[in-house]
Amino acid sequence: MIRLAKESDIPTILKLTAACAKAMADNGIYQWNESYPSQEAFENDIQRGELFLLIENNDIVGTIVISTLMDQEYFSIPWSTPNHNNFYIHRLAVHPNFQKKGYGKLLMDYAEEYARNKSAISVRLDTFSKNERNNIFYQHRGYREVGHVFFPKQSKYPFLCYELIL
Repeated sequence: MIRLAKESDIPTILKLTAACAKAMADNGIYQWNESYPSQEAFENDIQRGELFLLIENNDIVGTIVISTLMDQEYFSIPWSTPNHNNFYIHRLAVHPNFQKKGYGKLLMDYAEEYARNKSAISVRLDTFSKNERNNIFYQHRGYREVGHVFFPKQSKYPFLCYELIL
């Protein structure tokens, strides 16, 4: 089941993303750290009604933000579609204990269908350039790389921007 997150979910969400950050770091992927994702980011996501949770047997196993807000870093990207009625995916995470079971695909299927139901023209996202698994995942879903951005508090390496035209 996928549902909107509540403020009371934040401690569990932070544990989930910390577990993801550790698992990535253990594999040499320094995408998330003590600065990101932050409690403040999740609080803002919840206030905007954009943070969704994947629940399995009453446990939060995954998160995804489905937003219409275009981050400042994205304005320099040569997107394939005009900058209106686009959706942005952020903070997609599946707890390491539940990875490789199709939950990431399920969350992305949900996000893309959500965007289609809102008559979006595209779905946009970024992922860490050094996270080969994520890059392959999005490319296989039909996302096309359109540019890159830097998040200095996260990494010296770029994050690749992808877009799926709906």
